[in-house]
Amino acid sequence: MKIVRSKSFTAERAWGALDIANMKGITTRLHWTDQPYKWHVNDGEEVFAVLDGVVDMHYRESGAEHVVTLRTGDVFFAGVGCEHVAHPQGEARILVVEHEGSV
Repeated sequence: MKIVRSKSFTAERAWGALDIANMKGITTRLHWTDQPYKWHVNDGEEVFAVLDGVVDMHYRESGAEHVVTLRTGDVFFAGVGCEHVAHPQGEARILVVEHEGSV
């Protein structure tokens, strides 16, 4: 059994993570950040849930860039081939579920 108090989690660097679970190659990790990530395409699907803070999620669809603001409780699903990058507004805590070793 494990209880995670996400609101108090911090990391030594942006996008530092706490590994919560690995279920047959699908990882669940809690990330803390105050800096943007990088444009990337995951090796598979990704679920991105904002637990604390506000994150502007930039993504490209049909060659056009879009931005959606995610607030606490919002979930972003990146399907296979979805190029995206997260830009937090200040500090944010994000739960990410994805294939182990994904970018």
